[in-house]
This record gives sequence, structure tokens and C-alpha cells, in this order.
Amino acid sequence: MTQNASPDVPAAVSRPLKTQCPSAPADAPSRGRLSPGRLIGIDLARGIAVFGMYSAHVGPDVSIGGPLGFLLETARGRSSALFALLAGFSLVIITGRPRPRTGRPGRQAVGRVVIRAVVLLMLGYALTALGTDVDVILSFYGLLFVTVLPLYRLRAGTLALIAAAGAMILPQALHVIRNSIEEGNWADTVAAWDPLARMTGTDGITELMFTGAYPVLTWVPFLLAGMAVAKLDLTRPGVRARLALTGAVLGLLGYGGSWLALRLVPHALTAVADATGGSAASAWWSDTVGEPDGHAPLSWLLVAAPHSQTTFSILGNTGVALLVVVACLTVADRMPRLTRLATPVSAVGMMALTAYVLHIVALWFFTDVWYVAAVHDDTMAALPALLAFMVAAALLATVWTRLFRRGPFEHLLHVATRPAQHIK
Repeated sequence: MTQNASPDVPAAVSRPLKTQCPSAPADAPSRGRLSPGRLIGIDLARGIAVFGMYSAHVGPDVSIGGPLGFLLETARGRSSALFALLAGFSLVIITGRPRPRTGRPGRQAVGRVVIRAVVLLMLGYALTALGTDVDVILSFYGLLFVTVLPLYRLRAGTLALIAAAGAMILPQALHVIRNSIEEGNWADTVAAWDPLARMTGTDGITELMFTGAYPVLTWVPFLLAGMAVAKLDLTRPGVRARLALTGAVLGLLGYGGSWLALRLVPHALTAVADATGGSAASAWWSDTVGEPDGHAPLSWLLVAAPHSQTTFSILGNTGVALLVVVACLTVADRMPRLTRLATPVSAVGMMALTAYVLHIVALWFFTDVWYVAAVHDDTMAALPALLAFMVAAALLATVWTRLFRRGPFEHLLHVATRPAQHIK
């Protein structure tokens, strides 16, 4: 129940289209700008990610097998990667799309992002303090936004190259760092001097960067990939097709490459199984392999399980996220009937932060009831709980978005960033 992540934090931007280029005349060409349909597509992708997160936190265990077990397993980790990619997309929206804001508007946009990051950091630790089994990602999000913010003016191609380089290099660096932590006590020394660690009762910056469930070191590529997508002119013919092809290639390289490597490298499967205490047969795509108990062997870098923090997992998860985004954009543009039917899902995507916060509060509030269901995860006992969470979120979001522009927590986040308007 600890596998997945959080929503894309910035509020959906399906209404304030005119604010994206306020100085453009009404008849200006729309090159590089998002149409309402494409914004609905982003909301739809975000809503799908929310429901994928619910399935990981609330739904039956994947060990039930069958089609339902397979569907639940596909959401593990991949929905959090989709959230992270969409977070990068939204960061570009905030800082200016299609052209990055410069001068005073640019400084104000940077200020808004920094304030968001601080608020998310505090909110994440507040939710963690509730003691649920969910690995709350909001604090990691806060540091991720600040980490990638200096790159917001770069072009799509440059961002994509940096994301690719990060995916190839950073997992190996994280592997070395984590093993060095296992072998020594330098992380405890850092935590002892870390004010964030003392205030929150956690490992502070060390956890956010290296040891946590969503280490910034290996989640940066997801945000950079989303930023690169947001920089593209999605109105140009063939752009979505190339994105879909890129996603398919990345998925094949990630999951297919891991499958081959685990079987071609001598003793790799055995080493992974010994480190995790489980079966490594599905380590090329499934979290059921578990995590290394202590020192991770070098063979762990060949795994592509969604939360394994390896190059193969980053490539595969990014590929799936791109395919989902392209599919949602296409549906929103070309299938109006299906888009209308999916309105509740899109509404959840518009207020994903609220949906995320409320589901953690609900898990905390109903701890005793949920524990009874969780004991029977190998049966269908948890399925009604999952359906109840999804229906409640869809109903609340549908009603709320018809009455208000932003979700409750999205509005609070927006209000918190208003001081950035005074930046000179």
C-alpha cells in the first residue's frame, strides 16, 4: 500500500487560456499554444493517474492475479511517473508557454514556483505525520520543482537530452550513494546537522535526495521529460505521432532491455532474488520483486520494477507516461463523445492535489475499517473500498469544478503564491 505517488500540483489550466499570452491579439496564430481540448487531455491524463494511485493505496493486492491483478499491477509506480511528467508540463505552463517569461514576469513566475515548493514541502510532511502507509510524495515534489526550475528557459530538445543523460547516469550514482549509506554512518551525521531533519523527525534532505521512496536524484528525468513535452508545438501535424513513437521505443528499451539483461547477464536473476528474498522473474516490469534488504547487488541495476530507481525503470515508466499523455490528448481532440463520458475523470485531474490530500486524510480517518479490508487483500475485500474512493472523488470533483475554477487545495496554493506578484 506504499507504492504510489501524488497528483500534479499546479491547478489544471483548462479555463484561463487567455492568460497564457495576454499580449497576443485575438487573431494571433496559435502556434505552440494549447487549445481547450488539449488542456482537457492533460486533465484526463492526470485524472487517470489519480485513479492509478488509488488502486495502489486502496485497492486489492496484485497477488490476486487474473486480469484485475494485472491491471492493478500496471498502475503501480507508473501512475507516479505520469504525475511527475505532468508536473514538469505544468511547471512550463506556470513559467510561460510557448515562450518562457523574462524580466519581471519571469521573476514573478519563478517566485510562484518557489512558494509552491515550500508549501508542498510543508504539506507533505504534515500528511506524513498522519502515519498512514502511503509514501507521501509532496515533500519530494517541493524539492523537485526547485531542482529543475533553473532549466525552465531551455528548449525542448535540450531538456530531452538532459533528461536522457540523467536517466543514464543518475541511477548509477544513486546506487553507489545508497550502498555507501548502508556501509557507513555519514547519512546519520548529515541528518544530525540538518535543520529539516530535526524539525520533521525524518532524515531530512538525505531522505529527499537519496533514501526516500521518490529520491530527487532519479525523479528529475521525469519532470524534465514533461517540460520538454510542454515546450513542443502540439498543434503541428505529426508531433503527437512522434511522441507516441518515442514512448513506445522508451518502453521497449526499458522493460524489454531489462528482461534481456536479467537473462543474459550470468547469475543476475539469482543475485536479485537473493537480495530481495523473492522471485526475480517479473523484476523487468513488476514491483512484486520487492526491494533489496540492505546492500543492493550490482545486478539490481538491471531491474525495471517501477520503484527500483534504475535506468531501465526510468526509461520504461517515461515511455508509458508519454503514451498515456498522447492517448488522452488524442481523445480530447478527436473523440468528443468519449471526452464527455470521461468528464468525471478529467474533473478529478483538475483538482488532483485535493483528491490526493483528501484520500490520505480518509485513509487516516478510517484506519480501523481499512485495516480489516487490507487483511484480506488477497481476496476481493478491498475492491469495494477502491470503487468507493474513485466514485467519491469523481462525484466531488464533477460538482466542484462546475461551481468553482479551482479545487479547494489548488485555491489555497494559488492564494499562497500571491506575494510573488510584488517581486520587482
